[in-house]
Amino acid sequence: MNNAHIKVFPGKIAIMGGGSWATALAKIIMYSQKEINWYMRRPDRIEDFKRMKHNPAYLPSITFDTSRIHFFSDINQAIESSDTLIFVTPSPYIKDHLKKVTASLKDKYIISAIKGIVPDENMLINDYFTTYYAVDPNNIIVIAGACHAEEIAMEHLSYLTLVCRDIKKARKLSENVFKTPYLNSSCSRDMTGLEYVSVLKNIYAIVAGICSGLKYGDNFQAVYIPNAFDEMIRFLNVVHPMKRNITSASYLSDLLVTSYSTFSRNRMFGKMIGEGNSVNVAKVELGMVAEGYYAAKCIHEINEDFKVDMPILNALYAILYERKSPVIQIGKITEIFN
Repeated sequence: MNNAHIKVFPGKIAIMGGGSWATALAKIIMYSQKEINWYMRRPDRIEDFKRMKHNPAYLPSITFDTSRIHFFSDINQAIESSDTLIFVTPSPYIKDHLKKVTASLKDKYIISAIKGIVPDENMLINDYFTTYYAVDPNNIIVIAGACHAEEIAMEHLSYLTLVCRDIKKARKLSENVFKTPYLNSSCSRDMTGLEYVSVLKNIYAIVAGICSGLKYGDNFQAVYIPNAFDEMIRFLNVVHPMKRNITSASYLSDLLVTSYSTFSRNRMFGKMIGEGNSVNVAKVELGMVAEGYYAAKCIHEINEDFKVDMPILNALYAILYERKSPVIQIGKITEIFN
């Protein structure tokens, strides 16, 4: 890497995306940084943002000093003007966004706030950047952990995990960038494990929502979550075995909040299905991307090679992609819980 290009990590930081999580992350980053770059695909949204001093489409309660934001509607200009790029694009769309990129990503620091998996390739986000864009694996950081954008907007105490193979970079971000009075962050080297956790928790949150829609109560949910966690552990231990403290908050908290929270779009999506809506109607009514919908297919295909025992995943795949009855599929898995 050309060290002359980036004198100090993280250098100039850019938010790459315009949704709720991107907006929450911008709020966090601007607490410690004098200025940020911000790429949004639509110029009209940028103009509205400048005029209204908040994101016109997401989390309008967060107001910004727009004199400290350099907006870009051209993704290549944003990349060329920045050192660290925080990608906050839903995983189903990341390939299309990156197809527009002609600027080099090779010498950039990449932070992935995408809690999903690249469809078709069935690749984790960090693997996609290293494979197709020649980004140094040690220059990729992943944001994991339990943190809803809505609660960041309200400045409720929240926690993140910053994951990097070069743990010094994660610690530097934790100490100097991702630190506010309402946010704490921890660090980890388990890139593959925590990326898979971020993918799997969305799958299990959809099932939690389906169960809620089917009127399964809190007693059932209290048994369901540990069984989902056991399934997650089985998958991780086969796909990426390593010594890890699997019961730590870095692994468990995101599953809990995504399965329980009323802010969880994956849970909401599942609840609509459990209440009798078709999958297609639920997707339209949600009006947002439920990452777990795409993740269920990707993980199901990945597991065809590994053959991990994953009855919850299989039940959800049958509901979403084979149009099987939620009542019957959920009934099957309840019989094997313990």
